[in-house]
Amino acid sequence: MAERNTYRKDERLDEPFDIRHLLLASAYIKKYIRKMGLAILFSAIGGVTGLFAPKIVQVALDEAIPQKNVRFLIELVLLTVLVYVLSVIFITLRSRIMVKVSQNIIYDIRKDLFEHLQKLSFRYYDDRPHGKILIRVVNYVNSVSDMLSNGLINVILESLNLIFIVVFMMIVDVQMSLVVMCGVPVLAAFMLFIKNRQRKAWQKVSNKNSNLNAYLQENIVGARITQIFARENENAEIFSGLADDCRGAWMKAVSYNNVIWPGIDAISVCIRAAIFIFGMIVFGQGAKTVGVIIAISSYAARFWQPIMNLGNIFNNVVNNMAYLERIFETMNEKIEVDDAPDAIEMPPIKGKVEFDNVSFSYDESKEVLHKVSFTVEPGMSVALVGPTGAGKSTVVNLISRFYNVENGRVLIDGQDISKVTLHSLRSQMGIMMQDSFIFSGTIKDNILYGKLDATDEEIREASRRVCADSFISRMPDGYDTEVKERGSLLSQGQKQLISFARTLLSDPSILILDEATSSIDVQTEKDLQQGLNTMLQGRTSFIIAHRLSTIRNCDLIMYIDEGGIMEAGTHDELMKKGDAYYKLYTAQLEDIA
Repeated sequence: MAERNTYRKDERLDEPFDIRHLLLASAYIKKYIRKMGLAILFSAIGGVTGLFAPKIVQVALDEAIPQKNVRFLIELVLLTVLVYVLSVIFITLRSRIMVKVSQNIIYDIRKDLFEHLQKLSFRYYDDRPHGKILIRVVNYVNSVSDMLSNGLINVILESLNLIFIVVFMMIVDVQMSLVVMCGVPVLAAFMLFIKNRQRKAWQKVSNKNSNLNAYLQENIVGARITQIFARENENAEIFSGLADDCRGAWMKAVSYNNVIWPGIDAISVCIRAAIFIFGMIVFGQGAKTVGVIIAISSYAARFWQPIMNLGNIFNNVVNNMAYLERIFETMNEKIEVDDAPDAIEMPPIKGKVEFDNVSFSYDESKEVLHKVSFTVEPGMSVALVGPTGAGKSTVVNLISRFYNVENGRVLIDGQDISKVTLHSLRSQMGIMMQDSFIFSGTIKDNILYGKLDATDEEIREASRRVCADSFISRMPDGYDTEVKERGSLLSQGQKQLISFARTLLSDPSILILDEATSSIDVQTEKDLQQGLNTMLQGRTSFIIAHRLSTIRNCDLIMYIDEGGIMEAGTHDELMKKGDAYYKLYTAQLEDIA
């Protein structure tokens, strides 16, 4: 099924490991380097303290017990208990420090990632399912935090632990220590063999999880459409296929993980067996005391423990490297629409808008606008009409600088908008889209988005002027009524009226209405028209409307098609011409009739 294949499309897998991702990650570690250093110190003290235990056991077996020195043996037992208690105390202190560090790193990465996502252009979101973006902010950040905090410390600690164990072994017996270390080359060859296979397997898990999350998120949002078209069975089949892909990728990746620990354990067992063989037979009967053999055997178990831990850390790094790559791919995503290095603050806008030979395309296949030029004087109301996909919304998106123009310039009051800060530009503009987005929270909170310091009276006045106050007042808690995600408890028309109030409250110098009344009934639209006329007064406005009767009084109507402005004028002028606008308007009247 083509639809299933669309969601099964994976992101690229064949990239080699990029050390830059770890370098970027190191910036988050540096902030907590002192706390991590303290954690390393506590762990090192705890680890070294614990290493005295096998030596104490050797002394007990070779000296205290043969000599039947009970007092000495009791002292050794008490010393062993003290060693273990101190070891546990220092390791516990280290764990507490690292829990805080880990959570701080999660916070820092997630905060930076979210801030970066808010700066990315519309084009980035046009090209990606929202579920794939969401999983990076939530799941992937959680997955890599432990690797970035405890992972680095554990590598250092286990490496130090390994060195200390080797030193203690050498102190006990050099020959037996060399027997223990003979397994290291075998382990190195084993790890090199499995490394690349394991990393690619976990990259695939990352992709399959991303695909599943994207489909799940889209179907939750589109649950009503699913039920309207009775698509439950087909969607369940697609989801089952995606879930099966996740399961298969996970099982294959885990199979590599499950090979590593038993492999290290098998090498460890062989080496510990070799200790007894060499100690009792090869080096000669009686050449090594029981205490030495037991102590070396104990150190050997400890010797392989940090190696197994390093293997687990390696597993964790490989598992999470795919997630780390996805996080920093997003953070490295170029911000296409950003303030220029020498950007200035936009002065108070009077409202003159100019397009100077503007060309734009969303992709290389088709140019939406080609060398478009026009001038709109301050206070004029301009309607943009034309067939679907002609470029009407593109024009208003370029005025708001949601995209950068490819050629030409967009000027407001003679100022090239690419050379002013985005905040100073957009804060003076009011934009109403066809899809009126409502956030979770109260109705009042949603209206306040237009002006955070507005008073209750200002909120009510804005709502009254756009005919929203009457239905809001009838809600259970009025303006304090809680609305769910995307305003699920509101009708589409109610959402648009709340968005109108939000836009009016912001008191914009330039107003853009993109199909802003498409979901409002004809009677409400008539009632709203008076408020809109007041709203448009003294402001430069651009209006895209599917009901042409609502734009008859605009100062200028531009018919857009084939990448440019086919004709422009007032309603009466264009009707007299009898061309494209006339045909569109009369066709709509016939449909109504």
